[in-house]
Amino acid sequence: MAVKKSELYNSLWRSCDELRGGMDASLYKNYILTLLFVKYVTDRFKGDPDAQIEIPEAGGSFDDLVAAKHKTDIGDRINKVIRKLADENGLVGIIDQADFDDDNMLGSGNDKVEKLTNLIAIFEDKKLDFRKNRAGGDDIIGDAYEYLMREFAKDSGKSKGQFYTPAEVSRILAKIIGIDKTTRASNTVYDPACGSGSLLIRAADEAPNGITPYGQEFDPVTAGLAKMNLVLHNKSTGTIANGNTLSNPKFKTDEVPDRFDFAVANPPFSYKSWSNGVTTNSIRFQDYDTLPPEKNGDYAWLMHFIYSLKPQKGKGAIILPHGVLFRGNAEATIRTKIISRKIIKGIIGLPANLFFGTPIPACIIVIDKENTKSRKGIFMIDASKGFIKDGNKNRLREQDIRKIIDCFNEHIEIDGYSRLVPYSEIEKKNECNLNISRYIDSSNKEDAQDIEAHLKGGLPNKDIDELSKYWSAFPSLRNELFSDFGRKGYCKLNVPREDIRKVVFGNTEFENYARGVAAEFVKWKQNHYAEFTGIKKGTNPKTFIDPIATDILVQFSQLELLDKYDVYQQLLEYWEETMQDDVYAVAYDGWEAGSETVKEYVTKKDKKGNTVTTDKIKAWEGRMIPKLLMIDVYFPDEHDAIKRLETELLEVQQQMEELREEHGGEEDLLAEVIDKGKITSKKLKERIKEIKKNADDAEELQMLLKYEKLMGNESTYNTAIKNAKEALDKVVFAKYSELTIEEIKELVIDKKWCNTLFDCVDTLFSTISHQLAARIIELSERYADTLPELEKHVSDLEKKVKSHLERMGYKW
Repeated sequence: MAVKKSELYNSLWRSCDELRGGMDASLYKNYILTLLFVKYVTDRFKGDPDAQIEIPEAGGSFDDLVAAKHKTDIGDRINKVIRKLADENGLVGIIDQADFDDDNMLGSGNDKVEKLTNLIAIFEDKKLDFRKNRAGGDDIIGDAYEYLMREFAKDSGKSKGQFYTPAEVSRILAKIIGIDKTTRASNTVYDPACGSGSLLIRAADEAPNGITPYGQEFDPVTAGLAKMNLVLHNKSTGTIANGNTLSNPKFKTDEVPDRFDFAVANPPFSYKSWSNGVTTNSIRFQDYDTLPPEKNGDYAWLMHFIYSLKPQKGKGAIILPHGVLFRGNAEATIRTKIISRKIIKGIIGLPANLFFGTPIPACIIVIDKENTKSRKGIFMIDASKGFIKDGNKNRLREQDIRKIIDCFNEHIEIDGYSRLVPYSEIEKKNECNLNISRYIDSSNKEDAQDIEAHLKGGLPNKDIDELSKYWSAFPSLRNELFSDFGRKGYCKLNVPREDIRKVVFGNTEFENYARGVAAEFVKWKQNHYAEFTGIKKGTNPKTFIDPIATDILVQFSQLELLDKYDVYQQLLEYWEETMQDDVYAVAYDGWEAGSETVKEYVTKKDKKGNTVTTDKIKAWEGRMIPKLLMIDVYFPDEHDAIKRLETELLEVQQQMEELREEHGGEEDLLAEVIDKGKITSKKLKERIKEIKKNADDAEELQMLLKYEKLMGNESTYNTAIKNAKEALDKVVFAKYSELTIEEIKELVIDKKWCNTLFDCVDTLFSTISHQLAARIIELSERYADTLPELEKHVSDLEKKVKSHLERMGYKW
């Protein structure tokens, strides 16, 4: 069985996090990611004579780490195994940076032995047997590596999380610099501040025929992580250099820094000591009339970045603080020079608090040295409002990423979001200040109160006009809801406020639109049904989803009210949560995976205190097909019978509760058997026996017998429900093995994927519809009573109060 991506990520992080103790995440990651690398390359390449990584037959594989478990010198043994693997593959100083024998980091004595033994055991789990995943293991393990780095970055705190560029931002840079159009593997892509390599890898992944990656990283441990990351993503030929890029660029010819076809970068923001060791007359900093500020390296990075791109054709994108767009003095001088060269193709303003190292807003500056003579302006996007909260950080959603990429690559202008700003407006009107807010107004429009409507009544037409997207979709609905108020610029509501939702949802055009939404979804499903059913062993899940997701944008662009990017988001969210695991399962094991179940077994402690797994099944679930879906399709009658029993049981329990509430007081009939609000069968029987023996209160006896009967009924129902569930569980379990391939496809594609996705799209439409109704209700309530009417009402109340007081003898 193939590794399930979501299970792999979660189990790795959960296990590693439990063992971390008090160690800083920025340090702990080095141990975890190194072990993951050794485990993967052992499974992936051991015994393969043509492997990119040579695994020593003895003393240099994960098997040797397993042999070191429980040994008193386990830390030293691990170091030697990793060093041997490094020696064999020229990875010394790269994969052997973490010291597994460091008592200060890992503890000493038995504490260290136990911690390292448990750490190795995590990667020894059968779920992490990558030998079964060689066909697509590079995707899975590379993504797992990225996932762990992201989690470590979250926990690393300010500055220490800078080794990782969020994948969502990396994807944008990779998609907007034109790497997808390159045709030669000899083309180069460069990252001068590559960190763990995630941004560099994202960019390289876009090259259809491959590309040669180069990266430089200041921190030696992080440089090692980057090299391991390249290997895990099947890019072991890439080069990672360690050193200070600004003072000592490692890639050079005859002491002149090299230039590259493409570049991406997310350098440290506002680097104060950038000039240490830097030769300021370097060719990289010439022709700008000045140098960057001594205590801020943002423009030093930008100047190095620009130089690193080949003349006349180099393309790249760099992430920098938003301040580089408008700060003055030396930076303004440099910025003016750069603008005059017409090499800035575009600027994208990002939301604040996206990056793990800093909460400040950042921007992407896109450099393109090709076709500068014909460039008319700079394409700007204000994407600062498109994000979702994710813990204490913000995160770009799939729809935000796709909208940015589409608008930038196609130069789509959207009011309040994107536009091509001509050079005349930048240079003459704004003196080369590139602050995006000068060119794009993305502020939310104020919901202004209409004084005249408050004074004289009516609903302002301008407020109703602002709902034009709804009237465009439902032309007759406006006239159905509103008519002329008798005063210019104002209208009145034709229906009672409480009927607004009923009128909106009952409108014929509204109902037709809802059917149109369903029809567009059906078309999309039909367009790709053959692709769904055609998934097979060897299908690449990553390339599978892209055209399908792109087409849902095309399909729903026909509907003017529903935002196509919202629909796109629903598909990609479902893909991430569920669908991709199903596709991976079929890609590895075929559609037969749909007949498989996954069992969770009961665990217990052995005599030594170790957790061991027993043969007793605690719970089970379908690997691809949920148990509840199987029940809905094949056993609805049995399920309905259980629900009826549960309803009848609930009625009995309600009767018991009513008796306890009515007769459970201190002097009431059930007082003697109630203990802490509960009645036990034992206490009930004892009291009944006592009353019968002593011929006591017959009324109490009657009540106790009545309650005892209900308790008996409750027990009978509980037993019946338990037996029915066990019987249903058995037949459902047996049904999985009876499923044909065609039945599996129908269950997964039609009843699981498509039904779920349609429900998501339908919910979007319902939300939009409720927003319309809610806005109309809000306006009707706002202007329901005019000020004169309110004043008259207050006056009437005052008169009534005064009259009451006078009758009581109070006068003034």
